[in-house]
Amino acid sequence: MPNKKYKIAVIQLNLNDVAENNLKKCLSWVRDAAKLGAEVISLPELYSSHYFCQSEDVDNFALAEPLYSTSFIAFSALAKELGVVIIVPFFEKRMAGIYHNSAYIIDTDGSEAGLYRKMHIPDDPHFYEKFYFTPGDLGFKTIPTQKGKIGTLICWDQWYPEAARLTALQGAEVLFYPTAIGWHPGEKDEYGANQYGAWMNVMKGHAVANGVYVAAANRIGLEQYLPDTAGIEFWGASFIAGPQGEILAQASHDKEEILIAEVDLDLQENVRQNWPFFRDRRIDAFGDITKRAID
Repeated sequence: MPNKKYKIAVIQLNLNDVAENNLKKCLSWVRDAAKLGAEVISLPELYSSHYFCQSEDVDNFALAEPLYSTSFIAFSALAKELGVVIIVPFFEKRMAGIYHNSAYIIDTDGSEAGLYRKMHIPDDPHFYEKFYFTPGDLGFKTIPTQKGKIGTLICWDQWYPEAARLTALQGAEVLFYPTAIGWHPGEKDEYGANQYGAWMNVMKGHAVANGVYVAAANRIGLEQYLPDTAGIEFWGASFIAGPQGEILAQASHDKEEILIAEVDLDLQENVRQNWPFFRDRRIDAFGDITKRAID
C-alpha cells in the first residue's frame, strides 16, 4: 500500500565553497534532516559549487562530473544507510561538449529512482546558463519512489505552468524545485520585493492549479567571486506549500535551515475532489499550446 502520509524536507544552504567541502556539508545536513524525520530530502540546485554561471568561462566545465561518479556514490550510500529518498542536483558531464544541469532522485535502497535534466535554460545577466547547459532531453517526469511519487524540476523551470502541469498529470504528489536564484545587489532596493514575490507566487499557483505540494530549495549568501562585479545575493526564502498554496514551512532570506512538512495524500485527494481542475480541463481546445505564438 502506498504511504498516505510522509515527511519531506528542503535544505537551504550557503554553497560558496569548493566541491569537496560542499559535499561534506550537504551529507551532514541531509543526515540532520533525516534525524528530524524527513523521508524525502532535496538539496539546492548545483549543490557542489558556487554559482559559476555568473560568467562565461570554459574553465568552469571542470566542475562537472560524469554520471554515477562522486555525487551519486556518496549520496547513494547515505540514502541506503538512512532509508530516505534524496534529490541531488548536480552539474552533469554527459560527454565532451555536452553538459546538463541535472538531478538524481536516489531511492531508499541507494538505487537511482530517476534522473532529471533541466528543460528550461535561462540566459540573463550573470545567469549565463545557456553557455554551460544543453537543454534536457528526458522530458518532464514523475518518479515513483519507496516514499511517494515525486516530480523534480529545476529553478528556471519553476516559471512555466506547462512543466508543472505535465509533471502533475503523471501522478506527482510533490513538485520539488531545487533552485539558485537571487538579487543583483544594485537592483534589490528597486525591484527586489517584486522579483521575490513573483517567484513565490508562481510556484504557489502551480500548487493550486494542480492540487500538489510544492517544495523549493534555494541557496543563500552573497557570491561575489568575479572581480569588479557586485555578485549575486541569493535570497533563500525556501518554502513548502500545500495543495491550496498554503505555506507549510518558510525559511529566512539569510540563514541555513532545514524545512520539514508532511505530505497528506488524503488531504490532497479531498482538495482535488472539491476543486476539480483536472476534471474540467478542456483538452480538446488546448492544441495551440504547442505553438511558439498564436499569430
